[in-house]
Amino acid sequence: MAAVRSEVAGSIWKVEVTVGQRVAAGDALVIVESMKMEIPVEAPAAGTVAEVRVAEGERIAEGAVVVVLA
Repeated sequence: MAAVRSEVAGSIWKVEVTVGQRVAAGDALVIVESMKMEIPVEAPAAGTVAEVRVAEGERIAEGAVVVVLA
């Protein structure tokens, strides 16, 4: 299991994945809006989405776990 964290604080603009979905390294998992910019949080490696820990519109802190990959 690998916890994927946001590098910036902001709001979740869009969740791009669902539980059970296979992703490749570099795929966008969620999009964070921070300071009027859209910043993708990308998969660090290939895997399967085990958990999505955020919802669209939710405010998050820097370093918050957004997705868990298996």
